[in-house]
Amino acid sequence: MSTHPRMEYTDFTGIAPGVAAALRALSKAVDDAGLEKPLTELLKLRASQINGCAFCLQFHLNLARAAGVEARKLDLLAAWRDAGIYTEREQAALAWTEALTLLGHDSASEAVYAAVSTQFAPAELAHLTATIANINAWNRIAVSLRFSPPAPAQPRGAA
Repeated sequence: MSTHPRMEYTDFTGIAPGVAAALRALSKAVDDAGLEKPLTELLKLRASQINGCAFCLQFHLNLARAAGVEARKLDLLAAWRDAGIYTEREQAALAWTEALTLLGHDSASEAVYAAVSTQFAPAELAHLTATIANINAWNRIAVSLRFSPPAPAQPRGAA
């Protein structure tokens, strides 16, 4: 399989500036609503893992590190159910992320919804759901156009 980019991120944002601006505006609305940035970055990473989006993985790893997400949580995210290091709130949000990313018959089940709704107030749940929808949109754009991953963020204090 060829992995050459079909279009780069910067080309996409230049060709479709309204689309890119709309998706960034949705991210800003969620950020402004007050959901914890470390949590939303974990969710974006998990959806991007599932969708196989190298661009979004690197992009959100950079943001997660900058937001102070523990390295262990980043390292063990693919196995979050078995890791024993995620809070109940994080676990509920990760389960909701997987349900909405792997949409299929009854994937957003009553049990998954009940678990997430015990950890998040209705407004938080609405914004959490918008976060997941938004990263899935970005994943589908970036995977289909094969955006090249951005450079990894340099550790603090690195030259």
